[in-house]
Amino acid sequence: MCGISAVLSLSEGSICPQALASQMNESLQLIKHRGPDARGQWLSSDYRVGLGHARLSVIDLNPAGNQPFHDPEGTVHAVVNGEIYDHKKYRAKLAHQYEFRSNSDCEIVTALYRHYGISFLNKLRGEFALVLWDAKRKLFLAARDRYGIKSLYYTVVNNRLLVATEIKSFLPFGWQPEWSIENLLRKGWLWDTEMYFKGVHRLEPGQYMVSQNYKFPVVKTYWDMDYPDKRTPFPQTEEQIVLELRKRMLESVRLRLRADVGVGFYLSGGLDSSAIAGMAKYLIQQGEPLGNDSSGDISKMSCYTIRFGEGSGVDESGIKDTFVPEVSDRRLTKSELYPVTLTEEDIASRFEDTVWYTETPIPDVNGMGRVAVGELAHSHGKKVILTGEGSDEHFGGYPDMLSKMFVEPDLSWHPPPFKMPNSSKVFEAGREAVPAAVESLASTKRMLNNSSIFARVDSFYMFPLASATVESEEPDPETAFAESLGAQTLSNISENWHPLNSASYQWTKSILANYILRYIGDGADMVYQIETRPPFLDHHVTEYANRIPPSLKIRYDPVKNDLREKYILREAMRPFITDEVMNRTKRAYLGPSNYREDGPLHRVVKSLLTEDNVNKLGFVDWDRLQEHIVKGFRDGDPRYFRSSLFVAQLVVLSQRFGVKVATTTDALPVTSEILDRTQNNDNMTTVQDRSRL
Repeated sequence: MCGISAVLSLSEGSICPQALASQMNESLQLIKHRGPDARGQWLSSDYRVGLGHARLSVIDLNPAGNQPFHDPEGTVHAVVNGEIYDHKKYRAKLAHQYEFRSNSDCEIVTALYRHYGISFLNKLRGEFALVLWDAKRKLFLAARDRYGIKSLYYTVVNNRLLVATEIKSFLPFGWQPEWSIENLLRKGWLWDTEMYFKGVHRLEPGQYMVSQNYKFPVVKTYWDMDYPDKRTPFPQTEEQIVLELRKRMLESVRLRLRADVGVGFYLSGGLDSSAIAGMAKYLIQQGEPLGNDSSGDISKMSCYTIRFGEGSGVDESGIKDTFVPEVSDRRLTKSELYPVTLTEEDIASRFEDTVWYTETPIPDVNGMGRVAVGELAHSHGKKVILTGEGSDEHFGGYPDMLSKMFVEPDLSWHPPPFKMPNSSKVFEAGREAVPAAVESLASTKRMLNNSSIFARVDSFYMFPLASATVESEEPDPETAFAESLGAQTLSNISENWHPLNSASYQWTKSILANYILRYIGDGADMVYQIETRPPFLDHHVTEYANRIPPSLKIRYDPVKNDLREKYILREAMRPFITDEVMNRTKRAYLGPSNYREDGPLHRVVKSLLTEDNVNKLGFVDWDRLQEHIVKGFRDGDPRYFRSSLFVAQLVVLSQRFGVKVATTTDALPVTSEILDRTQNNDNMTTVQDRSRL
């Protein structure tokens, strides 16, 4: 992976070439951690367009692979962050009409654009964010991959469109950050396009942005998730589904083993990451290279996991003898599993930098854990890591998805629909997983066909909001969340999709894209130049998975009155995992929250949450925050621990970014009902599921 920064001047005017070049260089300097191997920039002859790139070399390590890329005529220019897995196929197809200068997978972008125009985006297989300039057409294009594995932000400053991998890259161009209090309170940045900074947006997964003739850009969609009509029977048998899913997953893993550098694996001991490691082992034994190692020696597989310190109650490392596939005649030895032990001191020392690098204020310490395990992999010379993200969203893996399975019968599966279960046991896990939240409006329930996951989003964090006086006409937050999905999607949710699929869609578009893949994904991984690749998010896998009947994702046994989440995935992965992993119930990946008063983390939080620092935010109640800190650390209440952590992270962002103090007129104009709900959130349960390593 790499880092990109781009600028497009939307109006004519005097532009200083030296100033623009300096701004671009400073912008890339702020994301140098993403690409330490090379840095390059290109400026158009009129200096209205600038493209910058910080390179992490993964495919074709030679200087010829440095970016920006240019077509042979010098009219199409591009910077790309990510991996394009089908590049060899298209390179062979286009070789007779396009002169490639390198063997880089990313150079295929300029060639495909020349051949297919904007529709080339549909040809790309992988994770990517890119910016392209066509000088002949005066066309500026920015795009993001289908699942948002790679981030891409944009804003307009002084009539210049700025686009970058990370928000901090906007600072050298004159951007002055201000809080979007509204989006912070309603958690809009977890599901909407606008971030917690005013005027800063992200391209959503599967979107592209285009500006022609220097006009204000328009955002469009080139790809979106879809599901079959819930009334249409699925034509395949269960055995056929298992074989097809297995075939697609093996191909996805095979493609992601390709690299000119070292490749490793993150493990949690659960089904997802264990299956990825198991399939990789199988493929290596079949002769597939493991990155730059083609020896076929599976003892060279390096697997990494996190162990939190004693007393934390969290330990992912006790999996050394459970994930190993039974297709081989030996188990992996301890030398191939590398646990990183994360003490409270380690978390405290990484706290502020993790917030700065991930640019994400999330009230947990999972990001610090991900940074630590990345540091270990980096020290072993690894640049590429395969991970298990994306499985839960596509195979019904989250506990609160269970109840969505039974909102209505699954008519797509050929056995006669079973009688709806009455036992509370069936719904118990789903109910316990979702915190109490503001009751949905009847119209919103109908819009989402009782599939809403907003309670999960709403529980992500709370903080003691300072008083606000101006009335707001903002809609109910859950209604705003629903309406953000768009009319066509809402029509599908209410009329065509099974509620389990509707919930999967909402999860994927919100928490997966904007928390899991950003905070404990790319943002944390790139601190130590780790390119993570999630095989479950290959669109050839997901487009098939989305067609599988819900009854095969969450399997209900009416005799035992029991449920098995990710049933069909377990069957497809059976050859590559042990019986113990096969039968293990999903565990949430949770960082600890029971740190003591006067401990290292408490001292860091207290040093950040001074009255002066909190007042410089402009929207947090200082007195109530003190109560939260005491309850969170002295009393060990995880709810208040999380709220204290969240505000501390806001302070870090405020200081590192130089955010303007929010005044009374800047603060969210909220009604008394919204204030009451925010304060009542103090009593909410905040159990959070996490992506598997």
